[in-house]
Amino acid sequence: MAIALPCAGLLAQQQALSTAQMLKNDRKGLMKEIPRITGWQDDTHYLLTQGQGAGTTSIVDVATGKEQPYPGADKKDEVFVRNNDVFFKSATGTEKQLTHDTIEEKNPTLSPDGQKVAFTRSNNLYVVTIASGAEKQLTTDGTDLIYNGWASWVYYEEILGRPSKYRAFWWNPDSKQIAYMHFNDTRVPLFPIYGATGQHGYVENTRYPKAGDPNPEVKVGVVNIDNANTVWADFNERDDQYFGTPFWTPDGKSLWLQWMNRGQDHLVVYGIDPATGSKKPVYDEQQKTWIDWLDDIHFLPGNKGYVVQSDKSGWMHIYRYDMSGKLINQVTTGEWTVKDVLLIDDQKNIAYFTARKENSARFDLYSVQLDGKNLKRLTFGEYNNAISLSPKGSYFVTTYSNVSTPTKLTLVDNKGKIVREIADSKGDELGNYQVAKTELIRVKTPDGFDLPLTITMPLNYDPAKKYPVLISIYGGPNAGTVYDSWNWRGFGSTQWWAKEGLIQVAMDHRGSGHFGKAGQNYLHRDLGDWEIKDYEEIVKWLIANRSVDKNKVCITGFSYGGYTTCMALTKGADFFTHGIAGGSVTDWMLYDSHYTERYMDLPSENPEGYKKSAIAPYVSNYKGNLYIVHGNMDDNVHMQNSIQLIGALEDQKKVFQFMIYPGGRHGWANDRNKWAHFNNEKTRFYYEKLLEKPVVKDALE
Repeated sequence: MAIALPCAGLLAQQQALSTAQMLKNDRKGLMKEIPRITGWQDDTHYLLTQGQGAGTTSIVDVATGKEQPYPGADKKDEVFVRNNDVFFKSATGTEKQLTHDTIEEKNPTLSPDGQKVAFTRSNNLYVVTIASGAEKQLTTDGTDLIYNGWASWVYYEEILGRPSKYRAFWWNPDSKQIAYMHFNDTRVPLFPIYGATGQHGYVENTRYPKAGDPNPEVKVGVVNIDNANTVWADFNERDDQYFGTPFWTPDGKSLWLQWMNRGQDHLVVYGIDPATGSKKPVYDEQQKTWIDWLDDIHFLPGNKGYVVQSDKSGWMHIYRYDMSGKLINQVTTGEWTVKDVLLIDDQKNIAYFTARKENSARFDLYSVQLDGKNLKRLTFGEYNNAISLSPKGSYFVTTYSNVSTPTKLTLVDNKGKIVREIADSKGDELGNYQVAKTELIRVKTPDGFDLPLTITMPLNYDPAKKYPVLISIYGGPNAGTVYDSWNWRGFGSTQWWAKEGLIQVAMDHRGSGHFGKAGQNYLHRDLGDWEIKDYEEIVKWLIANRSVDKNKVCITGFSYGGYTTCMALTKGADFFTHGIAGGSVTDWMLYDSHYTERYMDLPSENPEGYKKSAIAPYVSNYKGNLYIVHGNMDDNVHMQNSIQLIGALEDQKKVFQFMIYPGGRHGWANDRNKWAHFNNEKTRFYYEKLLEKPVVKDALE
């Protein structure tokens, strides 16, 4: 494939980007700050926010484009913690302190009727009435190992998610009951994390279940606010099982609770009777590999059923069931992936959803009838879209771009007709500068996968030369990095490295999400194998078609990306010569139970798979130029991982680099000094190892 290059005459007429434009975020004339769509006031008025942070918000009429100040941005009831106590702030701005003690309250949550606040204190669940200030304790057995409404670590990290902030309780719509999870961490192994500050240091003891370890025992209850009586759902808490996020039915008469076996290949949603705790299945799914939790259940009005997403066919699609769990119909079908259901129009029986259908590197908006008919693409062109849909689905605003088109904002109606272009981030002077172009291409594997990658060639590319390549990856299952989008944040640094002579690549493998669950299933019980095989195919293509120097193939990533980097420099050492691995898993026996076993099954069930997926067996292949980085207080991927890899490298007298970030957790972006140091270390590595020339001082922070 020939590489299209600007003609010499055009380059001569264009200016070179300055150092300030590339490294100091000086984008004047190159890029325009564009507003953000921060919501909708109603179906015909969207909220437009200008500026960083909270910014200034206006209400915009879709028909006229007329803007007016938005008065309600900060005028709503809210609850928060200040100095360990819970406060209520009304929509009118009046504040009231609701608790008065020295013990920290956590996750205050307003009841649906706005009259009460639930929170946890010392691992017990409480509720306080706003008007009277009367407080009621709803649970009494909280200890250092027993948590009520406060999640055990593995649930926070892997099941309820980090946005939960450890909250594990949910108000009933009637504000008279709260569903909550009760955790017992007694049998969960304790992992010590050493803090080095002070004369003697200190230890954080975390209850962290690694692969094959006992998990927390969990039971789910519904507590009555009036009498503090809890009714427990009919499960045996000693069983080896997981519970996912529950959903109250709209009428509040049933709690729909997700249950999964330890092997994570059988998901059942049970309808729980809050009065008795009795259960009945309303959804049942089994797969040969693994199942992900349901992110949402869309209940249809009048108990007509519900809508969920599942990838049981090998591709994520939409399904409609009646309330008993009987399948009515599959709403979408085909070898493409539904991302999110944004809205169900109950009156018109239409679903609006985003999907990667036309191109797996792009998201588009679609509508379809719930009977599966009349599928329509509503977005336009060959762009990747982020969608803000109006409450009734009459309009949407798309924030869209591709690798060669800077981001734009456009208002569109639900027929796909463009109503108005709102903003364009492309600066008036961008065309006057020499800019390295990025392209999205595909590389075919021997067994037929068209692997996606983005590539930015050096600015003054000479096909007679060989160039070092810098590859950025993550690599985890269903966690790709290749999208057909304009790189706003990384524009300057990308241009700098293109000027300096680096080929820059992002690439994805068959299990990254581009090929649905069908592609992900290749990774089952075999992490690290297909990822490297696919990446090697891309590197071979780059060497043959993009003038890549086979002796300077650098790969870098963090977390799972660190694992993939370590695997590339060992198992894939014939193709990958340099790497920076941050916060890396190096042996899946050392990572948490829920994430690891989802893909690998229990160590007792897959001992050879665990051995094969670790880095240590391949250390003998390692040829050098790996830079290992870890925060010493990483409570997610423990530094134990990097230390064990370092021990294996030292035992075989291998040469490598290692950097510890004291106090660093799973990353250290919140510490400016450490972040700057890390960036500088990467920059020095690229200059010394790949470019083989002195570091440009301006490139350092």
